[in-house]
Amino acid sequence: MEKNIKLGLVGFGFMGHCDADMLADFDGIQLKAVADINPAQLQDAPKGVETYAGMDDMLARADINTVMISTPNPSHLEMVEKAAAAGKHIICEKPAAMTVEQFDRMTKAVQKAGVLFTVHQQRRWDKDFRIMKEVYDRNMVGKPYIIKSQLYGFNGNMHDWHVFPEMGGGMLYDWGVHLIDQILNMVDAPILSLYADLRNVINERVDDYFNILLRFENGVTAEIELGTYYLTPKRAWFIGGDKGSALIDGWDGEGKIVRTAHLLENVPNKITMTAAGPTRSFGPPPPGLLLEEPLPEVRVSHRQFFEHFLRAFRGEEEMMVKPQQVRRVLRVMEAVRESARTGKAAYPDSEA
Repeated sequence: MEKNIKLGLVGFGFMGHCDADMLADFDGIQLKAVADINPAQLQDAPKGVETYAGMDDMLARADINTVMISTPNPSHLEMVEKAAAAGKHIICEKPAAMTVEQFDRMTKAVQKAGVLFTVHQQRRWDKDFRIMKEVYDRNMVGKPYIIKSQLYGFNGNMHDWHVFPEMGGGMLYDWGVHLIDQILNMVDAPILSLYADLRNVINERVDDYFNILLRFENGVTAEIELGTYYLTPKRAWFIGGDKGSALIDGWDGEGKIVRTAHLLENVPNKITMTAAGPTRSFGPPPPGLLLEEPLPEVRVSHRQFFEHFLRAFRGEEEMMVKPQQVRRVLRVMEAVRESARTGKAAYPDSEA
């Protein structure tokens, strides 16, 4: 069994360059070749790395055992099938496929070939997400009932091929695939129902806003909201539980856990006056009632995706981003479009 990955990278655009940079001086993974149909993209290929004018030529001639596919979304199916037929292990960029049906074809191809197949869901290694997953997994705010994941931007116009719906453009297929994957990776429970709002706010052809509400069988509700034209850029998380709340504001995990020193007793038939009027829930809290604690510390980076893949390649651990998980994310994205189109709830986990 081979112990080291000899990688061929297909598609040397923005993501291809990012991946090549991350793999520089990576013990156990050697970038051997890059392929792109645009010769201009290959001009700054790393020194010593072979360049090819297309995937077919690379598969036929390069000394590689693994292919990473970093081409635009609609080409993934053909690329995966070709790489599998050539007996190469596969890392595919996300979304892996345009539809669940296409992804099912991919999995059949890799199963027939007996090769490893995973998808580059590197944002499972985002610091903000991993902190909140730690809070959730350890019940640090008690039994959770609500999770909110929010991403807001200031420049709503799409770029490059992302402006074309037939290319998988728009925010649901761009960022939605990450935000949905994070929630499904956090909440290990069937989805009872999904309701979604999907909009083209300032883009004529592709979505630039979505709000997704997921109700899970374990009693958790998750809300995922993204807006490219909020004009108040932020990345935020909130988890509410019966023993406190956890919140993050920022990619680096700035935030806190908040608890109450004690619960106020219910007082029937008695009005409590505050500066905000007759309320105790929304008036100023009494001094000392709210207590703040730091969030758990985590050490993560996107490079850990490749460290994990190398261990899985060597048979030292199971593949973390599994095909059935990828398929479920795609099924949820299809349900988002269905719910937004019909105005009704959808049921992505009810599929046989």
